Amino acid sequence: MSGAALGLEIVFVFFLALFLLHRYGDFKKQHRLVIIATLLAWYLCFLIVFILPLDVSTTIYNRCKLAVNSSPAESNGSYVTLAPSEQKCFKPWSYIPNGIMPIFWRVVYWTSQFLTWILLPFMQSYARSGGFSITGKIKTALIENAIYYGTYLLIFGAFLIYVAVNPNFNLQWNQLQTIGIAAANTWGLFLLVLLLGYGLVEIPRSHWNGAKRGYLLMKTYFKAAKLMTEKADAEENLEDVMEEVRKVNESIKYNHPLRKCVDTILKKCPTEYQERMGRNMDDYEDFDERQNSYPSEKSLVKLHKQVIYSVQRHRRTQVQWQILLEQAFYLEDVAKNETSATRQFVHTFHSQEPENKIIQYFYTPTVEWYWECLLRPWFYRVLAVVLATFSVIVVWSECTFFSTKPVLSLFAVFIQLAEKTYNYIYIEMACFLTIFFLSICVYSTVFRIRVFNYYYLASHHQTDAYSLLFSGMLFCRLTPPLCLNFLGLTHMDATISHKNTQPTAYTSIMGSMRVLSFIADGFYIYYPMLVVILCIATYFSLGTRCLNLLGFQQFMGDSEMTSDLIDEGKELIRREKRKRQRQEEGENRRREWKERYGNRDDSTRNRVVHTDQKESSFSETNTNRPLSKYTRSNGRTERDRIELLQDAEPLDFNADSINDDPLESDSGR
Repeated sequence: MSGAALGLEIVFVFFLALFLLHRYGDFKKQHRLVIIATLLAWYLCFLIVFILPLDVSTTIYNRCKLAVNSSPAESNGSYVTLAPSEQKCFKPWSYIPNGIMPIFWRVVYWTSQFLTWILLPFMQSYARSGGFSITGKIKTALIENAIYYGTYLLIFGAFLIYVAVNPNFNLQWNQLQTIGIAAANTWGLFLLVLLLGYGLVEIPRSHWNGAKRGYLLMKTYFKAAKLMTEKADAEENLEDVMEEVRKVNESIKYNHPLRKCVDTILKKCPTEYQERMGRNMDDYEDFDERQNSYPSEKSLVKLHKQVIYSVQRHRRTQVQWQILLEQAFYLEDVAKNETSATRQFVHTFHSQEPENKIIQYFYTPTVEWYWECLLRPWFYRVLAVVLATFSVIVVWSECTFFSTKPVLSLFAVFIQLAEKTYNYIYIEMACFLTIFFLSICVYSTVFRIRVFNYYYLASHHQTDAYSLLFSGMLFCRLTPPLCLNFLGLTHMDATISHKNTQPTAYTSIMGSMRVLSFIADGFYIYYPMLVVILCIATYFSLGTRCLNLLGFQQFMGDSEMTSDLIDEGKELIRREKRKRQRQEEGENRRREWKERYGNRDDSTRNRVVHTDQKESSFSETNTNRPLSKYTRSNGRTERDRIELLQDAEPLDFNADSINDDPLESDSGR
């Protein structure tokens, strides 16, 4: 049973990481190495979070065995009975044998560090490179990372020289390894507190605001206005880049050595632009004799990079716009159905995707009305209160976890109470909920933040390779200090508890932080207290107000700019709604026309065809050709008239404008 718990969690975490990566990445279009590297980084980080509670319960059991072996005891069945106090050490159901966890943590930790500091930065530059060959992309990636790697090597070399010259330092390999781990964890802890302070406040507040339908609808209008601006900018940028591609395509003919590079660029363009810029293979041109100015390979590499970026951005904004429209329509439907007397949820538009029959059977319009209009707001409020309570406990424990006498950290109190009774299930559940909540606060912030258009995790398979790799780097750098912070909150770290007890297997691979006392006794203890200041700043939206002053429009209820964007977004949604309603009305009219006159049209067509056959056979035996010609032309005229009546779409006098020229209308045939 001990190995089964570890194996089940390993398999479960793998499928969890695969599911999240499938939601944000695109397995069909993105490079396999990018998918594998990102999946490995996410998987290792999630695995550390899920396996650490098992390490804690195993460590508590090992401490109990050490206490039993150091005192007179009698073995009795599956547990050990202490002679003085009659305490019992039960083996936990998820017990992991000695020697497995240290090897497991060592492999997971150093693999994640190799990914975040060496492999993923290199793959980022490789993915963004516009080179046309593997060698060219590798060369570009090495050049871009030369400064990055050189800076770290310079710092590390200076430190080694200082240690070698100073006679007071006598560092061994293990101590040098601990210093490297401490440096990486210090950088990660610095970023961890920033993200944690934001998530502890924003997650409960977002769920509380999720119960306010008016708030969600106004924020959706605001997002629509901003996204429309971004969408127009992406379309304009794509047009400019495609114009450059067109010029290059016309200047470089098929017999030019760089024509292969141009063909590679054309394959990355959208289909409509490829058809528009289809080159003529017959226009031979001797580029050696004509003194024309052709673009260089370096300029083509730059153009290739711009094409990849502009096409990805244009596709992402198009998909996000459609998703936002569906969300806005649904929120408007919820607002309308709240006052419904029939208590059945009515949608303005039918879902474009086929619904699951099982979900459709149980999730009826009545159930949907009760959930969306009555139960869901209260559920979000209760969940927000629970999350806010967890946030308060985390903030209190972050400020008091260094106190051991008395123990003020609430998480440490919970674990120590369960440790006295050796309730391993309670210990594992308490540890899992604690580290899971901390991970949600940190990881959700990583998924929410956006650094212009360079880093942005967009769902529905719209995240580019650079952002996926960057998220893997952040996860690998944040997870080790997150776990150390969790062990400090629960006093399972000997550096915090100041007890000479057996450490966890995860702490043992980190080494003793006493080598750097100013970090162990100073930075690791007092820096997490800054989470209080960050929570206060997030609660009063100081960061949002600063960004709004700098010109980056943020959603703020008391801002005039926000009100203008809400009105603009509302008008955009109303316009798109009218457009979709006209489309559905036209489709309904055509469907009704076919249902009403479909049989009559079929019989008319059959009668005309039968008449044509008779007339054609008659014309073969008779020389009266004008009569047969007249009959056939009359049959064609009848068929054309019927088809025109069938395809005709009634005029919509509620439209914004009526175009008198049928050749210029979008729906003209």
